[in-house]
Amino acid sequence: MKRPSVLVFAGSDPSGGAGLQADVQTIAALGAHPLSVVTSLTVQDNDRVYAVHPIPSALLRQQAQALIDKIDISAVKVGIVGNRANAEAIAEIVIQLRNRNPELPLVLDPVLASGHGDALAIDDAVKTLEPLSSIATLVTPNLPEATVLSGGDRRSDSQAEVLLSKGCSHVLIKGGHAHDDKIVNRWFTNGEFRSWTWPRLPGTFHGSGCTLASAVAAFLALGKSMPDAIEDAQAYTHQALEHAYAVADGQRIPSRPRPYTRP
Repeated sequence: MKRPSVLVFAGSDPSGGAGLQADVQTIAALGAHPLSVVTSLTVQDNDRVYAVHPIPSALLRQQAQALIDKIDISAVKVGIVGNRANAEAIAEIVIQLRNRNPELPLVLDPVLASGHGDALAIDDAVKTLEPLSSIATLVTPNLPEATVLSGGDRRSDSQAEVLLSKGCSHVLIKGGHAHDDKIVNRWFTNGEFRSWTWPRLPGTFHGSGCTLASAVAAFLALGKSMPDAIEDAQAYTHQALEHAYAVADGQRIPSRPRPYTRP
């Protein structure tokens, strides 16, 4: 049986909780096949990021080209890119793929910093993402990222308006960084709005945003509509966080079940 493939561009996380490792686990658990292109080598544990070393953009292109020359791509997911050169290379690869499939979805998780505020790009983070923001199908910022990407606006509807004006088709603003006992995630597209409310779980987690974005990409690759992909990805991520486990003090690791069936 042939599985749909998701082309992932992300940084490698040695702790196994976030980044490329989280994406691969999630996409495989949901029944798609992850194709992994390393954008950066990071130095991190389950709490802190100590260094980010972007790989040369030429090497990034070589990794991706070898895959797309042979394998059909059903969705693309992008995490940290490391620098502007890598973002431009990824954008060119996506445009190349869309010459074959104009409807190819691109899910962009605009990871600007770790949960502790450690930088995840060596350039200006907002300018770094510009080549990708304009061609993304869905952008999934958390509240601090949405504020930065929208120029400081703190209202979700205004943030979404700014992000949509940059060219993306859908925006999912994640509410995990608020301080309420509920988490509200808000989806915006042209003329449509929907929100989901989830109970806030105790503790903190390493890789929750990666899990959600890669789950959306997997569900889109499997043929779900955008609203259904977003809803099912949230349910999957919430389940993964409910069963999170510890590897050390600090943030817990989401348990990404395989195979997954929605309750």
